[in-house]
Amino acid sequence: MSSLTERPTHAPPRTYSRWASLVVLCAGTLMTILDGNIVTVAMPAIQSDLGYSGPGLAWVVNAYLIPFGGLLLLAGRLGDLIGHKRMFAAGLAVFTAASVLCGVATSQGALIAARALQGMGGAMTSAVVLGMLVALFPEPREQARAIAVFSAVGAAGGALGTFLGGALTQALGWHWIFLINLPIGVAAWLAALRVLAPDRGEGLGRGADYPGAALVTGALMLTVYVIVGSGDRDLTATLLLAGLALTLFVAFTLRQARAARPLLRLRLFSSRLLTGANAVQILMIATMYGFQFIGALYIQRVLGYGELATGTAFLPAPVAIGVLMLGLSARTIGRYGAYRVLLTGLAFIVAGMALLSRAPVDGSYLTDVLPPLLLLSTGFAAAMPALTGLAMSGAHEEDAGLASGLFNTTQVVGGSLGLAVLSTLAASRTDGLLAGGADSVTATAEGYQLAFRVATVIAVGALVLAAAVLRTRQGNRLP
Repeated sequence: MSSLTERPTHAPPRTYSRWASLVVLCAGTLMTILDGNIVTVAMPAIQSDLGYSGPGLAWVVNAYLIPFGGLLLLAGRLGDLIGHKRMFAAGLAVFTAASVLCGVATSQGALIAARALQGMGGAMTSAVVLGMLVALFPEPREQARAIAVFSAVGAAGGALGTFLGGALTQALGWHWIFLINLPIGVAAWLAALRVLAPDRGEGLGRGADYPGAALVTGALMLTVYVIVGSGDRDLTATLLLAGLALTLFVAFTLRQARAARPLLRLRLFSSRLLTGANAVQILMIATMYGFQFIGALYIQRVLGYGELATGTAFLPAPVAIGVLMLGLSARTIGRYGAYRVLLTGLAFIVAGMALLSRAPVDGSYLTDVLPPLLLLSTGFAAAMPALTGLAMSGAHEEDAGLASGLFNTTQVVGGSLGLAVLSTLAASRTDGLLAGGADSVTATAEGYQLAFRVATVIAVGALVLAAAVLRTRQGNRLP
């Protein structure tokens, strides 16, 4: 019989679309980024319904951010062991299930526990995305386009979450900012299984540093707990907890120096660019996260906007960030260099926060919120790609994945610590003024003004640090 009539013993290999894969990766990442911010506008409704204190309300956000940041390095390592597609799909499943638990929560403890589980799912999903993108688009020009799209989606997604949170809270109630993730998450999970090409990991036998992950996550959580609850404890208890947090950080560092397969190779910190860029990012993200959280509260509690109007007020931010990142950032960096673009972006952020720190009790959106919002958005759109490029240029090729994980981790750390510090300062100032007889709106506005002033100082610190340590030797061009 002719071989032409024989049936093939194996099906032809399946062809996977790289750009369809990019869409799936962006969709999954967008969902996790949105959820880090979508609660912002819903905070007053959540506080009223579940009875959170002012500083305690920040834990609705921090309970998500801390596991997210603390587990990124471990999730990235596990992705190398079991395969990136499996880790991404598993993260979507955990995140979606946790979203349902958030949506049905009826107590403070239940919501915070579910938010922590969401953070775990977000870390599992986000830790492997950049490595998958680099593998999908090895050619430099296509890779730059793919990363630009991915960065724009991520950056604009944070601000877009504020709008969606307001719309859903006003129309359906705060529970739906979480329940909406169920159909989206299921669709993204099914698409990931269908569209993403399978990969084979190294195998769990290679091991991961689980004690290191426990130490760094515990240290981060305890640090934020010390900041958030410092006003409710005596000085001795606060110092003891701060000392314990420092001890956990030291233990993590020693563990990484001695572990056979550390989560974080300490040699990374020998790079001035990589270390400096991560330090600058902590300060910059602390400023921006504080603005998103406290700015939304100012618009609601001082200006008197509803949830939908507050979310709409933030819409210029994702529009500006998306347009500038996709249309101008790569060309601007190519022409002027990442260092100059970064400093310009940080200067815009400083100017925006300085304007916002003057926001009065009888202010208006058009004169007191929109101008600083546009300055902050423009500054962030310029600074973030430039800072990312400088950070990654400071890592050796074999450490690129780990450097990416470190950069993602410090981003979350900056947001969590900035939110804890600024929200605590605002609440303390407001409580002091209320005790002195000030009316509620005035006391609240002055508390927010203090937070904005401190955020301005933090942004100035980011600008000064970047100017001092991130200048490159090649005429301000990336090495």
